[in-house]
Amino acid sequence: MEPVIRALEAVLGGTKASKCESERLDFKEAKANLKEAFNDLAEAAVCFANASGGYIVVGVSDSGAGGDAFVGCQLDPHLLRSRIHQLTSPGLLVDVTRLEFAGTSLVVITVPEGLEVHSTTKGYAYQRINDECLPMRPLDISRLTEERRGLDWSATSSGRSPEEIDPLALRHCRRLLQNSSDAARQSYGKLSNIDLLRAMKVVGDDGHLNRAGEMLLCSDSASTPADLAVYQHRRTQAGEADAILRMQSPLVLAFEELLQAVRTRQGITPLTLADGQQIQIEDYPSAAFREAAANAFIHGDWRMKAPVYVEHSAEYLRISSPGPLVSGITVHNILTKGSRARYPTLAAAFRLLGLAEEVGQGVDRMFREMIRSGREAPTITEDRDQVTVLFRGQPPNTKIARFLTTLPPDEREDTDTLLIIRTLCRKRTVNAAEMAPVIQRSSEEAQASLFRLSTNPVDILEPTRGTMRRSFPSYRLRGEVIARLGAAVTYHSRAVDEIDRKVIEHLEDYGEVNNRTIQRLFDVDVYQSRDILRDLVGREIITRISEQKRGTAVRYGPGPAFPKKKGRAQKRSPRTQTRHDDPLF
Repeated sequence: MEPVIRALEAVLGGTKASKCESERLDFKEAKANLKEAFNDLAEAAVCFANASGGYIVVGVSDSGAGGDAFVGCQLDPHLLRSRIHQLTSPGLLVDVTRLEFAGTSLVVITVPEGLEVHSTTKGYAYQRINDECLPMRPLDISRLTEERRGLDWSATSSGRSPEEIDPLALRHCRRLLQNSSDAARQSYGKLSNIDLLRAMKVVGDDGHLNRAGEMLLCSDSASTPADLAVYQHRRTQAGEADAILRMQSPLVLAFEELLQAVRTRQGITPLTLADGQQIQIEDYPSAAFREAAANAFIHGDWRMKAPVYVEHSAEYLRISSPGPLVSGITVHNILTKGSRARYPTLAAAFRLLGLAEEVGQGVDRMFREMIRSGREAPTITEDRDQVTVLFRGQPPNTKIARFLTTLPPDEREDTDTLLIIRTLCRKRTVNAAEMAPVIQRSSEEAQASLFRLSTNPVDILEPTRGTMRRSFPSYRLRGEVIARLGAAVTYHSRAVDEIDRKVIEHLEDYGEVNNRTIQRLFDVDVYQSRDILRDLVGREIITRISEQKRGTAVRYGPGPAFPKKKGRAQKRSPRTQTRHDDPLF
């Protein structure tokens, strides 16, 4: 119910109701005719049941905003629940409750994700896609039926014999296993051909390859389109393609060819860390693209006979796979819901070969690798025909990348931590309710992550003074963290003010400052300290006072723009002035 209350508060605050709708929430007005009202709400319930479930709030005009949007609903909850069950096939059991909000009586219908494909008694099936309810096509119904009944298309027989396997494909599988760092995988590489196929679960009891085996290991696969993947490279995002590659089955070879196509066109940005170690930042982290490509091959709907499309340029890298996300997975829960394989047999073979992460880890890894490289998190979108993953290829923000390497190892691997830091580089403060949809968790879980980052040993956040006693305080980056991130923080003026204040106070107390002093004041490395000093010199707040011109021991004192101390000028009274001027005194 939490997302319902948040949405209602937003509407009451002036946001148009339709803008608060999502794939899990819909606002409705009850139709005046009771029969039409029940039919309309039954269709809406079917729509959510055939997706991931959700909430229907009856009594709110989706075209309204503020108090005027709350028109109320007088439908009886018990009767409505009964009628929805009667008007759907199979009968859909929903929870219907009355909610008093803003002085208005509303009805909230909570729809669970269906175990089967539901329709109205008239035979109409609908499915929620983003914030729309769309009629389901025969292919959509067939796909959803198989997923919910646990039917695996890739496990069905292809009718092809193991003798039809491409020898290069099988040799490549052995090489992947033998080069693995996992001892169990290495042992699979020494098996006989038939035992290896059984270990990969790509051969059936009848001795024929299943569809997963045909796709992975056979040329001219009848289970896939002629082109498994189409790769295009452009030097600029709107330029002419300078490379177009088409990859055919076997899938294991096409996958390797696709990775190589991207790898050979990668740009590299070197980055020197505080300890002197130099790392290489790729335009698009290989681990992130590998996971996106593996997901496209594993979860794409090959029955649509459409290839995976990869568009590559300096500005972006886009991977599009056929079909929507697997039932129950949306772009708003994909980080935390866990992966659900459309074709479990194909996915298991991919994981055995080490070509994909374990279930539920691949998308997390895409996000982590992109943020750790100093870039934005990937953008995932879907419609009923395809899923697209977009990586933006702007120059990496090296300050963020360098800062993240200083976090404790566990936090560097925590997707929630990285998303929180990336958000706070753009916003001065965040609270749990704001971060919950970003990290795709509940507000309580978001608060736990924010609190952890504000305490030892991480200690990079602090609650604001005015909210620290609230159950969900607002958090901000600590001053020293902002100083270390520098221009990576979009509201950099606050960082500059904080740096100026501390340096000015130090100079007033000690008269000079150097690189080592800045490192201690702000807990930054020698390079970040150098940048801070250069900025202060450039604004004439400090100036060099030592003969030495290079190195960390160069000393700086107050410059022409160094602020003067503000104090009261002592005014002498005429009487006092006379007394001190009198020669008798």
